[in-house]
Amino acid sequence: MAKKTTKIDWEDFDKKVAKASISAAEKTDAALAIKLASITSLTTKEIQEIFPEKADVERFSELMKIVKSSTSRNNKVNKIVENSEKFAGILVDLLGKYF
Repeated sequence: MAKKTTKIDWEDFDKKVAKASISAAEKTDAALAIKLASITSLTTKEIQEIFPEKADVERFSELMKIVKSSTSRNNKVNKIVENSEKFAGILVDLLGKYF
């Protein structure tokens, strides 16, 4: 029995994979923005404008988790201070949007 071979166009394959990856990332980013908009007074569009990078959206999400937690104000402040380097850019972007 002869082996069946299929020539693969790797360049085309790479383009399709890259396109699928970008599409998946955009859908994920949009879904995350929708979730954040549901717990803030920001719209999905505003979240995407303020935080165009996925990492920033994730840090904003983490910050919102602290802010919306049921712990005391002092505990919230302490947790934010502990992570101040991580949240500094998020706070600058947020405040820059409104001031």
